[in-house]
Amino acid sequence: MESRRSPLKSAVPSNVVSPVRRCSRTACGRPAVATLTYVYADSTAVLGPLATYAEPHCYDLCAEHGERLTAPRGWEVVRLSDGSAPARPSGDDLEALANAVREAARPQERAAQAGGGGVRREPMEVARRGHLRVLRSPDS
Repeated sequence: MESRRSPLKSAVPSNVVSPVRRCSRTACGRPAVATLTYVYADSTAVLGPLATYAEPHCYDLCAEHGERLTAPRGWEVVRLSDGSAPARPSGDDLEALANAVREAARPQERAAQAGGGGVRREPMEVARRGHLRVLRSPDS
């Protein structure tokens, strides 16, 4: 009596297939984070967020290969952001941050003079010896 096994039971289990999509570049085993699609009619390479499912005419790329991507002469590379990555600060953001740091670094005495004379002045340190401090009275 010959036993017949179903094809699924006779199949050899494999650990080669991973649920994580990998970079399409040869010898790169890093996880894919972006999908590259070529639009031949427009001579454009579009690099966008990782597609929902793998397609045969698209290429999944890791972060390093996505950043280093170049296109042939005459082609344009369009990089689409997925919105989850933090935006880089603009020039205005950096200038506002620099101004805030400068303002915080100003001595309090100058800040009190700039803001009006009605602010109570703290005693100012004149000298220091070890752990002792010599303070000038705010009235003098």
